Amino acid sequence: MLGILLSFIIGIILCYFIAKAILKFVPKKVQPIIGILLWILIVWLFYISYQSVMKPIQFNAEKTKRYTKVVKSLKVIGDAQKAHKKVTGTYAKTGDALIKFIDTAKFAVTQSRNEIKKEDRGGGIYVDVEYRVTDTVGFTDVRANFAGRDYKNLMKVPGTDANFVMTLGKVQKTHGYMAPVYEVKVSKDIVLNGMDADLIRQEKEAIENDQIKGDHVRIGSLNEVSDSGNWPPSYDLGDLKK
Repeated sequence: MLGILLSFIIGIILCYFIAKAILKFVPKKVQPIIGILLWILIVWLFYISYQSVMKPIQFNAEKTKRYTKVVKSLKVIGDAQKAHKKVTGTYAKTGDALIKFIDTAKFAVTQSRNEIKKEDRGGGIYVDVEYRVTDTVGFTDVRANFAGRDYKNLMKVPGTDANFVMTLGKVQKTHGYMAPVYEVKVSKDIVLNGMDADLIRQEKEAIENDQIKGDHVRIGSLNEVSDSGNWPPSYDLGDLKK
């Protein structure tokens, strides 16, 4: 932005010296025409400078609006995958499987209590041992957790004709255990389609902590066990207010 301001100032200074040269060397009958042309040049320079300043501001406002919708959809997918793993022990392979799961599956409602049993230690010696017992006392629909959320279209990228890309995998944990993982993502090119190409390129190279890093907006990871997204906390403020 500083470079743009300097260019504008330099342009105005050049116009000033050109105007002085005109008054000194150009015949008076031609001066009004050249003066009009100079004013047109000044207005054009101002317009270009204004647009150069405003374009990134407008881009960021529209970008945030689009990202907010995408993040909202990714959170629905993430919550659905967590619920699927809690009930089935695995992640769903497809969006259709997730939708069907939400529509039909149930969470077990459990209740925990302490229970004391006598344990034979031999030689006629019995001791009281306390155990933690969990009982299933009922079931509740998974769908209730998604009330008011557009889970029927969870794989569609908002504002586009594209779908999110979902991939399952496994990562090695302790003692050779292979933990299931998932990742759902969409390219920033798709989300920001139709906007300034140079600013999109810069956005894909974002590394700041208050930005969505990388060239995709995603949730989950194929490199570690994670249910988190790659967006900054500012996109979660709406959830905290609920």
